[in-house]
This record gives sequence, C-alpha cells and structure tokens, in this order.
Amino acid sequence: MTEEQKNTKQEDVIETDAVDQTEVIFDEVSEEPAQPETEAPQDELTAAQEKISELEAKIDEMDNRYLRLQADFDNSRRRARLDIEAAHKYRAQNLVTDLLPALDNLERAMSVEADNDQTKTLLQGMQMIHNGLLESLKKEGVEVIEAVGKEFDPHIHQAVMQVEDPGFESNIVVEEFQKGYMLKDRVIRPSMVKVNQ
Repeated sequence: MTEEQKNTKQEDVIETDAVDQTEVIFDEVSEEPAQPETEAPQDELTAAQEKISELEAKIDEMDNRYLRLQADFDNSRRRARLDIEAAHKYRAQNLVTDLLPALDNLERAMSVEADNDQTKTLLQGMQMIHNGLLESLKKEGVEVIEAVGKEFDPHIHQAVMQVEDPGFESNIVVEEFQKGYMLKDRVIRPSMVKVNQ
C-alpha cells in the first residue's frame, strides 16, 4: 500500500469516527425533553410562596383567636371574682332592707310623749332595743346618712319637698322625713328630705 492510500484510509477512519461521535451526541441531545429550564422552578417557587403566605395568615388568625379567648377567659374570671367579693361584702343587704321598716316603726313609737312612769320605762326599753339594733347594723357596715343641715346630694337624698327658708342656704336639707342608710359604700335607702330652694 502506498503512502497515499494509507493517508486516505486514515482520513476515512477519522471521518467515520467523527460521524459516529456526532450521531451519539445528537442522539443524547434528542433524547432529553425540550422544557424551558426557568419556567418550572419559577412556577414551583411562586406556588410555594403562596402556600407560605396562606399558612402565615392562618397562624396569625389562630394567634388572634387564642389571644381573644385568653382575654375573654381573664375577663370572666375577674368578673366572677368581683361578683364573689360583692356578694360577700353586701351579704347583709337583704336583711338590712327587711329590718329598716321595723326600725322606722320603732323610732315612731319612741317619739311618743311619756306622761307616766310606766310609759317612760317602756320607752327606755324600746330605746335599748333600738340602740342594740343600730349597733348590730353598724357591725355589718350600715351607717345612717346624715341629712339635716347638709347640702342636698341626689345620690344619697330623695327630695320630696322644697321650701324657701331664710334660715338656710340654697340647696341645703331643711328637714328629714325618713332616715336613709348606707351599707358600706352602697346606698340601701336614700334619705327622704325637704330641701331649701
């Protein structure tokens, strides 16, 4: 074989190898599906971000609901405690309210003029009972509302009459028709009074 034929044969082998390699590369490229590389990950990223936002919104809503429930629970517990304290503080209110008419009748009976010793003795006994009742009520926190000579206060006085008396200043209680009572800081019954204009 001549030198020229050897060279030609080598060139054919090289060309054949180059064609075979090109076909292999082309086959590898053609086997992969043609998908845009940036679209799929971008769509997945957007979907993931939306899901994260949705979950964060749910967490915020649940936190708010939890905080509201906690506040409602604290408020109801505080109200229950205040109700128990008020019930304990004013436990004698019903008894005091029931005793006031009897106390008023006792005071009216004691205002009778005593004309003999028997009546005086009876009035002294009634006075002792009256004092004992007032002392017992005082131990429970009941106080008589001061009225005559005091400035009229609509929270503790009930005006049933008005007069013009030059001996008193304006808006001063002139006379008391019925005593008023307070239990601690609560008015059980306002004083029924006559007020100067």
